[in-house]
Amino acid sequence: MKLKIYADRMSQPSRAIIIFCKVNRIDFEEVRVDLAKRQHLSPDFKVVNPMGQVPAIVDGRFQLFESHAILIYLACAFPGIADNWYPNDLFKRAKIQSVLDWHHSNLRRGAAPFLLNTVLGPALGIKVNPQAAAEAEKLLFSSLSKIESFWLEGNGKFLLGSSQPSIADLSLVCEIMQLEILDERERNRILGPYKKVQQWIENTKNATRPHFDEVHALLFGFKARLQKPPSGRAINEASKKRALHSKM
Repeated sequence: MKLKIYADRMSQPSRAIIIFCKVNRIDFEEVRVDLAKRQHLSPDFKVVNPMGQVPAIVDGRFQLFESHAILIYLACAFPGIADNWYPNDLFKRAKIQSVLDWHHSNLRRGAAPFLLNTVLGPALGIKVNPQAAAEAEKLLFSSLSKIESFWLEGNGKFLLGSSQPSIADLSLVCEIMQLEILDERERNRILGPYKKVQQWIENTKNATRPHFDEVHALLFGFKARLQKPPSGRAINEASKKRALHSKM
């Protein structure tokens, strides 16, 4: 049976799984789970992943969730995967695993809540928490600094001084790509100080094109809608509300 990937391309880890499969020519069926419609909480999907999160996979009778576990499984279970993605060398594997563990405790805990409590929340009708946004921003800056000064060691183009990308590069870059939904000024404020990080992102994009761009098209479409100027009617309605508020 063909591998099934349950994903939403607005999800950072979902994109990493899909890109990995496309780059490595793994035949799969993509089953969209629309997070905006809360399909991840449906009884049908919870049969696939009781935790109610994407991504998840079904490979025959085998089911698996958590993106890092899925990437490791795919790199090991399918033939013909280049060794750089998850090397046979035990020491190199352990180093990659350390990056992945660090990712979930640091970069993801900074980037995801920062975006939710700044631009995503209002777009989705979710109340934002300014204090949570401020705390997440500190962790995001700290994480980017650690990538710049520690994980991108030496002269290698990728994490851990490697000359080729691993599953860790793909996972972390897809996380950082979520910052693309910010306007250019805000994005540059956050990423601008980190020149090595910016070059590493480009290196990862180039190593996985054209699939990287295709899988991120939905994210860029969302950004375009988010930054689209409001219609005249919307502006008039907002003006009326402000005028009414000023009279109260």
